[in-house]
Amino acid sequence: MATESNIRLAVTMDDVGIERIRWEADDSPEPGLNDAGAMILALWDPERRNALRIDLWVKEMTVDDMNDFFFQTLLSMADTYAKATTDTALASEIKLFARDFAERASKKAHTQTRGQAG
Repeated sequence: MATESNIRLAVTMDDVGIERIRWEADDSPEPGLNDAGAMILALWDPERRNALRIDLWVKEMTVDDMNDFFFQTLLSMADTYAKATTDTALASEIKLFARDFAERASKKAHTQTRGQAG
């Protein structure tokens, strides 16, 4: 028998940007509304053969947090790709890219922080 589970999103905005992102899901381990600093929602349209996306982040999100968010999202995408395709070699390449991204982002953040000191 098929079951249905719903995911609900609530986005609060002002004239400058996104104030708050909250979500809840029927199957969530945490009941009720949960806060999020960013989200990436990707949906596949099989008729048009293209991805539809919603990318949101709160205006207070730091570059460091965004770097971590992207790194972890890339790792998660690699795991999903491996499960969906069984192509573990290509999934490993995605993970290598994610680690390279994290290293470069960390170096850039460190360089910018040093340049601002003093």
